[in-house]
Amino acid sequence: MSTGASDAAMRQKPAGASGLPAGQGRAARGIAIFAAGCFWGVQFYFDEVPGVVETEVGYIGGHKDDPTYWDVASRKTGHAEAVKITFDPAKVSYDTLLMQFFRMHDPTQLNRQGPDVGDEYRSAIFYLDEAQKKAAQKMIDEYNKYRTDAKVVTTVEKAGTFWPAEEEHQKFTQKTGIGMCHIPYAPVEAGK
Repeated sequence: MSTGASDAAMRQKPAGASGLPAGQGRAARGIAIFAAGCFWGVQFYFDEVPGVVETEVGYIGGHKDDPTYWDVASRKTGHAEAVKITFDPAKVSYDTLLMQFFRMHDPTQLNRQGPDVGDEYRSAIFYLDEAQKKAAQKMIDEYNKYRTDAKVVTTVEKAGTFWPAEEEHQKFTQKTGIGMCHIPYAPVEAGK
């Protein structure tokens, strides 16, 4: 686990409009940040989506700089376990990623997913610009219009600093074969 100040500086990656450092030819890439329960399974799921270039698990939405897994698990930081998704907009749209997000977890569970309970497991969309905010809210409104069992409790939050999780949490499911807490990947189509 990283604990030193220099490690903190290396782990910190501000989530700006592109979510990536400037000057590196990132115009053809998009960023999405989603929280949908345990980040191991969320990362595993989105790694299966065609057009997703890279995923990284981490923490966002809290008030402590450079939190560790155990800080977040204490439920004293306000952070969510989240996945930062880098995608190729020519191959997958932000709207399709939103549809996958809603497909792969239960957005009606408040501060939990299955047996994982706490605000770190909340359902949240962290938007990077107004277009993402509007798309997220529109999709939530559409889901709520047709749901009769329970309303979507997913929050739409302005993205702050995304703190990458410790290395042992990156690609955890791929490394260990466990942590696939969500349903298997399947394609989605607009209007379905």
